Amino acid sequence: MEYIYYLANASLTLRIVEFLHQASWLPVRFLTVIHQIDGWVVKVKLDALIPPEEDADFRAFLNELGIPYEPDIRVRMALWGLEIGQSPVSVMRRYQVAVVSHGYPDRGEIEEFRRQFVSGLGYCPETLA
Repeated sequence: MEYIYYLANASLTLRIVEFLHQASWLPVRFLTVIHQIDGWVVKVKLDALIPPEEDADFRAFLNELGIPYEPDIRVRMALWGLEIGQSPVSVMRRYQVAVVSHGYPDRGEIEEFRRQFVSGLGYCPETLA
């Protein structure tokens, strides 16, 4: 099973990471986080199917934070490349996307991306709040 959502800012993305750390009942295979100019794309891939009730609960949580997302071909190809084992750097070069994190849900990678992006700009865009 997989879930792809679009989120408005970094804080919402971090809430998903925190939830996944606490939700031991979810068999998370990987989490992919891609930053775009106007928001964040988050893909959660599970190792196995989960019961319909747990699926509904998880979707309800994700729906509170963002909206289900159908990525364009470039982002879809980037997500596929990461899933088949291509390195994040090669995926970023090939598809011109900002891969913030891929693999085990890692709050530190998202916070470091936000810190470096903001320090480079000199201000904090709404999507990085």
